[in-house]
Amino acid sequence: MLNVFSLANGRLFQEEIESVDALKQVRPIWVDLESPTAEEKGWIASHFGLHLPADIVDDDLEESARFYEEDNGELHIRSDFLIEGDDDPEEGKGDRNVRVAFILKEGVLFSVHEEDLPVFRLLRLRARRIPALIEDAKDVLLKLYDADAEYSADALEGIYDHLEAVSARVLKEDVNDNTAAEALAAIAREEDLNGRIRRNVMDTRRALSFMMRSRMLNAEQFEEARQILRDIDSLDSHTAFLFDKINFLMDATVGFININQNKIIKIFSVASVGLLPPTLIASIYGMNFKFMPELDQPWGYPFAIALMIASVAAPFIYFRRKGWLR
Repeated sequence: MLNVFSLANGRLFQEEIESVDALKQVRPIWVDLESPTAEEKGWIASHFGLHLPADIVDDDLEESARFYEEDNGELHIRSDFLIEGDDDPEEGKGDRNVRVAFILKEGVLFSVHEEDLPVFRLLRLRARRIPALIEDAKDVLLKLYDADAEYSADALEGIYDHLEAVSARVLKEDVNDNTAAEALAAIAREEDLNGRIRRNVMDTRRALSFMMRSRMLNAEQFEEARQILRDIDSLDSHTAFLFDKINFLMDATVGFININQNKIIKIFSVASVGLLPPTLIASIYGMNFKFMPELDQPWGYPFAIALMIASVAAPFIYFRRKGWLR
């Protein structure tokens, strides 16, 4: 899909291009390509003179290939953007980072990605409603990174809410094995999302630092980039706190699982200790020596049975007083 954005009355105006002739009739500042076809890449090459390789959004790029400037003035940036997945990953795609390739050439920003991104939708909505939000292609790139930082902050708030729900189940209820398994699954998902957010803001910080070092920004845009960096820095403490909270809930849940397992082991331990004395008595009386009670006295066997019952009762009474049977 090929979307072209131009400025009209201080607002961003969007058009879907279906032919190269329609592309020639607009003067865009932003050209967004979502899963572009070979034909759409050909339109970009013929009209703008920009050739898009097939591996432009390859995840295996070297670090040195993520930010660079060509000899002809083209500025290339590869950035990751966060997408929050469904609560149930089995019904849809889970949380993920999507690679986006940006190329800034002759005052036009080209963006290439494989999926529609929430950050891009948010920027399109704001640019249509707020006049004078964007003035050139570099403003588009800055506003995308600003929206990305805000989207990451919203995702962190969602992690806070989800962890509070897990805390209520783990710390305020009787935790059985099923509850513990559900809690561990929820904690693992939030830990994965928190890690992706931390990676995402780190990548955004690197991209903004590259733009500031390349001297491509004017004074106002430079100050805006610094403000976005300060917003990103404020997110680091939240991600660190969430990692600590996740580790605490993980340890607490595993501790409850160990307690439940120890209860089962305690039952077998008490049973084995309680049944050991009658087993010993039965073994002694089953040796059939000449002077054993059952050979000479009519009450030998009842006495042996009573002795075995008493030997069972005595340990259980002791365990009960100690509270080990609770």
